[in-house]
Amino acid sequence: MKKRLGFTLVEIMIVVAIIGLIAAIAIPNFIRARQTAQGQACSQNLEQIDGAKQQWGFEFNQGSAATPAEADLAPYLSQNTFPVCPAAGTYSINDLGSVPTCSLAGGPGDHELQ
Repeated sequence: MKKRLGFTLVEIMIVVAIIGLIAAIAIPNFIRARQTAQGQACSQNLEQIDGAKQQWGFEFNQGSAATPAEADLAPYLSQNTFPVCPAAGTYSINDLGSVPTCSLAGGPGDHELQ
C-alpha cells in the first residue's frame, strides 16, 4: 500500500475556511478593543489637561474666562509635554470654566472627559 504524503486539497480548504471564520470573528473585536483603549487614554489625557489647567488658574489667580496656552500648562503636566491624542485627534484647552475637549469626541471610543 502506498503511503500518503502531504495534505489533500479538501483538507487544506477546510483549514483555510476555519482560519477565515476565526478571523471574521476576532478582527472586529480587536478593532473595537483598540478604539476603546484609545478613547480611555484620550479621556485620561483630558483629565491631565484639566488638572493642569486648574492648577495654572489657581497659581496665577485667573478667572473662569481665562484660557491658558499649551506652554502655560507644560510645567503642570508629566514630562513637561502636552499630551497627544492616541487616535490622532486634537485637544482644545478651552477656558477655565469649561472642560478640555478632543476633536474626536462623540465618535467611536468616546474621546470625552468623563
